[in-house]
Amino acid sequence: MRVYLDNAATSFPKPPSVYDAVDFYQRHVGVAIGRGSYRQSLDVQRIVDQCRQQAARLLGAENPDRIVFTFSGTDGLNMVLLGICRPSDHVVTSVLEHNSVLRCLREMQERRGIEITTVAPRADGRIEPADVRRALRPSTRLVAILHASNVTGVVQPIAEIGELAQRNGSFMMTDAAQTAGHLPIDVSRLPIDIVVCPGHKGLLGPLGTGIVYVRTGIEEHVNCFRLGGTGTSSEDDHHPCQMPERFEAGNHNVPGLVGLEAALAFLELKTIQAIHDHEAGLTRILVEGLRNLSTVSVYGHDAAAPHVGVVSFNVKGFNAHEVASLLDDSFGIQSRAGLHCAAGAHRSLGTFDCGGTIRFSVGPFTTDSEIEKAITSVAELT
Repeated sequence: MRVYLDNAATSFPKPPSVYDAVDFYQRHVGVAIGRGSYRQSLDVQRIVDQCRQQAARLLGAENPDRIVFTFSGTDGLNMVLLGICRPSDHVVTSVLEHNSVLRCLREMQERRGIEITTVAPRADGRIEPADVRRALRPSTRLVAILHASNVTGVVQPIAEIGELAQRNGSFMMTDAAQTAGHLPIDVSRLPIDIVVCPGHKGLLGPLGTGIVYVRTGIEEHVNCFRLGGTGTSSEDDHHPCQMPERFEAGNHNVPGLVGLEAALAFLELKTIQAIHDHEAGLTRILVEGLRNLSTVSVYGHDAAAPHVGVVSFNVKGFNAHEVASLLDDSFGIQSRAGLHCAAGAHRSLGTFDCGGTIRFSVGPFTTDSEIEKAITSVAELT
């Protein structure tokens, strides 16, 4: 039996409605958005408009035009970071960030001369707001702090950090790759200017999709680097300034967005809170079961800090990749091993030199019996 515990990389399975929507589009529709006035084209436009409205409701956005569709979370992060940072700007970020943030910032440091201050987490895995406050400068243009670690699952205090950024006159961006679809997010109550997330993880959509929320007025401070056709204002060789066309040049990934629309409809019906409660219960069982094994070390679940369903661990005497391979080959347990594109997080845990950790990550379709099988399978290796 296959037990899929790699939902932090991409969710599986998807709701059946996602498969049905993509299949129907590919077989019976197959047209682009905004490139025709015939019935199928208008039908696709309607579905994508619904997807934008559902994403806006999911995040508490003030208007659907605040939602930009991208081709991945990485694509959205690049859009924001490359567009908002100017030469000699200062950016505050954390060592926990994914390489989608850190590599982009490093490139701009070397090519544009931006300055970067990187904040480390405390012992409980949380970024302390006071440490961010000390890192802020008058020249700080952006604070970029992830919502939850993809290594430990620890949820960061982005509301408090966002308030500090706001008071300093800085923009606040959060990478919600591990929280969108897993935790309720309401930007109407958060001092966050930009939220970036992939569509294929907790949002349960297909690969090749992503969402960026941009608070009203912030788009004026983000240069757009992907320019071209939008299906609107075709008579003008200047790129449109209005949202969301400002950041959506070229053809959309329509099969992906059709699937994402079905996924967001599923989440709206199921509710994010119900999914969170389900995953939190499974995570508690998983952490407790692994901790009961004397040769297993579990990371990042030692304190009262909130978590999403991501659990990293190592088995004494084994390399992380070796454990992951044995779990797959012998028991059908599918996980991820290594540094998880977040080397700084592993340095802070002390797991960098040993090659990282094994990571189990649950999803809305993970069952109690799958968690029990995962625990007993690890036990057989120890």
